[in-house]
Amino acid sequence: MNNSGKTSARIGMVNYINMAPIYEKWKATVNRDDWQLVEATPAVLNKKLAGGQVDLGFVSSYEYGVHAENYKVLSGLSISANGPVGSVFLFSHVPLDQLDNAPVLLSSQSETSVCLVKIILEEFNNVHPKYETGDVLTALKKDYKALLAIGDDALRLVDTSIFLYQFDLGDIWKRETGLPFVFAVCAVREGFCAEHSETLIEIHRELLRCRDEGKTELKSVCAIAAPRIPMTEKRCYEYLLAIEYDLGGQKRKALETFFEYLIKRGDIGSNALPVKIISNLY
Repeated sequence: MNNSGKTSARIGMVNYINMAPIYEKWKATVNRDDWQLVEATPAVLNKKLAGGQVDLGFVSSYEYGVHAENYKVLSGLSISANGPVGSVFLFSHVPLDQLDNAPVLLSSQSETSVCLVKIILEEFNNVHPKYETGDVLTALKKDYKALLAIGDDALRLVDTSIFLYQFDLGDIWKRETGLPFVFAVCAVREGFCAEHSETLIEIHRELLRCRDEGKTELKSVCAIAAPRIPMTEKRCYEYLLAIEYDLGGQKRKALETFFEYLIKRGDIGSNALPVKIISNLY
């Protein structure tokens, strides 16, 4: 509790460029000393939310699914793509159907993308590689037939990769299911929902505002974010245009479809469905 009498909140945000439209607007316009921002990769934020080190934040969709009893999902917020995402790739020396028993490196930065690539390989293409998990940039020096790269690592590899094939996982999912793919949701710990509902309403409102303003002012966001990769502002703009941040009906259906696959595979429990959406705003 701070001097104003308001309970502090710890809010997790992914430190990838795909979060920039929300994150840069937040940094520029939200001035709340009682709200602590925690930046990290999706995998680290997953652990922090599960361990109670953050109260809410953008985490891998898988993290919600595997610990659904502990969380609710804030309405209207996600990191999604309705087709090619541009930053979640399986880089491969051979076509997908030739990866059976082949060594494949999986990024350690996002469980959702790991689950998605396994669905694509095993369920859609009936191949079962030999998976290893590790650092993508280190793995480039080793003899893998394919590797999964996500986020800023993937954006850097697109132009410099020695791999013959670059498979965009969002594109493959769209072709196979007809649905967008929800890579991340804004999950809230159940206890925080119950104990700090007014604070949650304020944070939710600010996140939605940043989402809308960030997309409207995308070119100015790109001017700030592009040098991080580095990439041109034009390429950054084209990339971020394909990222969607809402959680409308089609995306909820997509999330449920993803969870249905994971439940069938035994990766998560059946309590992941139905998805618990919380909204005090609309």
